[in-house]
Amino acid sequence: MTDARRFSPSTARNREPILAVLKRVLGEHARVLEIASGAGEHAVFFARAMPHLRWQPSDPDAASRESIAAWTAHEGLANVAPPLAIDVCAADWKAEGPFDAVVAINMIHIAPWAATQGLFAGAGRVLGPGGVVVLYGPYKRDGRHTAPSNEAFEAWLKAQDPAFGVRDLGAVEDEAKKRGFALREIVEMPANNLSVIFAI
Repeated sequence: MTDARRFSPSTARNREPILAVLKRVLGEHARVLEIASGAGEHAVFFARAMPHLRWQPSDPDAASRESIAAWTAHEGLANVAPPLAIDVCAADWKAEGPFDAVVAINMIHIAPWAATQGLFAGAGRVLGPGGVVVLYGPYKRDGRHTAPSNEAFEAWLKAQDPAFGVRDLGAVEDEAKKRGFALREIVEMPANNLSVIFAI
């Protein structure tokens, strides 16, 4: 039998710092929608560490959804729902809310800018009162890279697709404001990344 689980080396490096942020930001019984869950390793790690939390993974890629389902089955986690096929660039994407949080890890830079716009538009539809959006990844500050490694990373991203790129935090905040979100907190993370929390 083929194992559909995928593995991402970056997950092992960043999951503990992200978990520390989520434990502080999320309520114990929070219902979380993860956008672009990828392999599903973050979903099962967070769900195992926070057993009272309900985690709804999603990904537009069928093979990624198979991986998420395989990881969930392998870990035997009842608090991870079957993955949804959400493409945030679609104007009318939906998920059965309300959710307490929408989480996107390493997503907005490996996607066109329309994904950031769609993320906040959709989050505004599916979050309940007091809901938050939690983003993780590299950002520019005031139009400038925060480290040479991030500048090199952006050059690599744009070589894959010119529509990709490390986003400026101010531009992301402006987009969030258009959808009724306010910047609540910026958390410095390892390897020149940030966790950014927006509240509705």
